[in-house]
Amino acid sequence: MRQACPVPQSDASDHSHAHAGTLRRLEKSSGSLAASAIARMDETLPWYRAMPPENRSWIGLVAQAGIAAFTEWFRHPETPQAISTDVFGTAPRELTRAITLRQTVEMVRTTIEVMESAIDEVAAPGDESALREALLVYAREIAFATAQVYAQAAEARGAWDARLESLVVNAVLSGEADEGALSRAAALGWSSPEHVAVVLGTAPDGDSELTVEAIRRAARHAKLQVLTGVLGTRLVVIAGGSDDPLRCAKDLIGPFAAGPVVAGPVVGDLLSATRSAAAAAAGLRACAAWPDAPRPVLADDLLPERAMAGDTAAREQLVEEIYRPLEEAGSALLETLSVYLEQASSLEGAARMLFVHPNTVRYRLRRVTDVTGWSPSDVRSAFTLRVALILGRLRDADSQP
Repeated sequence: MRQACPVPQSDASDHSHAHAGTLRRLEKSSGSLAASAIARMDETLPWYRAMPPENRSWIGLVAQAGIAAFTEWFRHPETPQAISTDVFGTAPRELTRAITLRQTVEMVRTTIEVMESAIDEVAAPGDESALREALLVYAREIAFATAQVYAQAAEARGAWDARLESLVVNAVLSGEADEGALSRAAALGWSSPEHVAVVLGTAPDGDSELTVEAIRRAARHAKLQVLTGVLGTRLVVIAGGSDDPLRCAKDLIGPFAAGPVVAGPVVGDLLSATRSAAAAAAGLRACAAWPDAPRPVLADDLLPERAMAGDTAAREQLVEEIYRPLEEAGSALLETLSVYLEQASSLEGAARMLFVHPNTVRYRLRRVTDVTGWSPSDVRSAFTLRVALILGRLRDADSQP
């Protein structure tokens, strides 16, 4: 906060005595000067005329406080004056939300102009130059005070928004997102995009606010909406606006620390993002079992590791999306896939065990790919298929009496 420079006490007394006449005139004219300033605003500032009466009354109080503060400052130049408190402390904090910084500057400028035009009338004979110089210094101080008030308001809003965002991110990650989380997200500008995915990784050391801002810059460049935060050692990003979670993760990966980065599946809205977050969190825990996993990696590409780590959702997904469709497609596909995997992915070996031609095995394996989306000839996919078969058989065995 900028303060007027103190002057020696003897000089201050001489100043007050020398300008006593001007001070009396300032005190007497303060009401009329404030009224003139309000009238000038009403005449020249369209936004002021359009404001509700309550806000106009607050602005009137600010103008009066500004003139009174100048009078006091002119009376006691030796006393450091907290100008922002003297002037803007009369109005509620909400006023900074209703009036922009540009409008506040126009309001201050209008008030200063009114006071400057009245110098010849207000100043005692011979005091015109001293009063004019004092007003110039005071105008500078008011300019700094105005900037400080809006900077503090912006910081307060930023801190409040950060708390809101943290609440939303934590609710999604903990699986507790509800209508309250939707309301908080809306207050932060979240416009409910159709496609939402959660990306998880390790947060870098240092200032978490810088990390969050880096994510936001990356999101703006990628034309994504994000809600983000650092929770413990994890950097969490809820990304909206793309149906490709891997592409999202690649666009946002820059601010993440070294280590795995996992993208959960795309869901339809913020409430459903709890499923994406759960998959991403399970994938992040399971990444230790796949050291050569790409970075970033999809949570669905980690289904076998997640299943082995005890993730019930991954086990269910492997059974329902791989084993059951193969079972429904006929016993030949399940049998062929099982034998092929047991024979170290050898077409000829599987054909001999099944007593069929290798081309028949090849055709059935293509059908497995069509039905499940996983290719038995790919090493990684074969591992996933094997785990799905094991889990499916265990499920069938448990369901038998």
